[in-house]
Amino acid sequence: MSRHAEPVLFQRNALAPSLIAAAVLFAAPLLAAIEWGPSTVRFTTAILALIVAWFALQARQWWWTIVFVAIAVVWNPVYPFAFDALVWTIAQPAAAVVFLIAGALIKVRRETPPR
Repeated sequence: MSRHAEPVLFQRNALAPSLIAAAVLFAAPLLAAIEWGPSTVRFTTAILALIVAWFALQARQWWWTIVFVAIAVVWNPVYPFAFDALVWTIAQPAAAVVFLIAGALIKVRRETPPR
């Protein structure tokens, strides 16, 4: 008796960049002690937010696009915002959770099922 697995009908393209961004944001307090740490967190978060925004746009979930463009603006390394440490301490894990939720929810239907 052979079992045939059901083909996966959806793919979650935003999951991998969301997981990476969440890991960076959760590690941000540890990286703050390093000289290049805060700029690396900002650069990585901004780039991955734009990638997730693009995947959200492709999935026709425009509300996520707005959220991640806003995250990219707040974490941009070119013109950084001078928020207090308390604001960053609250914002970084909150943004990490947003990345994780979006990574799980943003999905697109596959064109052809994998073989």
